[in-house]
Amino acid sequence: MQVELPDIETRARIEVQGARPMDDEEFFEFCARNRKLRIERDANGEIIIAPPAGAETGYRNSDIIAQLTTWSKQDGRGRVFHSNTEYFLPSGAARAPDASWIAKSRLEQFSKDEKRRFLPLCPEFVIELISPTDRLARAKAKMREWIENGAALGWLIDPDRQTVHVYRPGRGPEELADIDRISGEGPVDGFRLELADIWQGL
Repeated sequence: MQVELPDIETRARIEVQGARPMDDEEFFEFCARNRKLRIERDANGEIIIAPPAGAETGYRNSDIIAQLTTWSKQDGRGRVFHSNTEYFLPSGAARAPDASWIAKSRLEQFSKDEKRRFLPLCPEFVIELISPTDRLARAKAKMREWIENGAALGWLIDPDRQTVHVYRPGRGPEELADIDRISGEGPVDGFRLELADIWQGL
């Protein structure tokens, strides 16, 4: 089995012990032993280790989380999760979006102990934020993966290009450029993300 280390130019790989992909339990334990790393797994079982976020990306993502959380608490229908929250998807992948929202009614099916681990579901709404170490093509592929696994709405935010790519099931992505805000729909109808500070950065 291999571990994949993405960077700006290439994806380096290192071998880890074991000839087969980790199952969900083994993967969870692997992540628990390596808490300082942001680790994901693709549908083929390959392990992907993402570089840590820089200050500007961290600031932008904090702004996104703050706005989504403030709205969600007022709305009351669901819960918001930040970038360290990982999900086991139907495809077998284990992914962590930069921000996500799940309806409370879906969370009720899980026990307290289950909620302390990676949930086996796909959030209804996900946001991914492109950082300087990300490649746009890979970010778009991850967005398609979210939709294929059950997300009802996804936003891919590219702050350097001041563009939001909107993903919905059964439709091609919509590209919105030079906008000051974007409004939610479907599961997050009523949410509005103000983008001015995200575009400006630090």
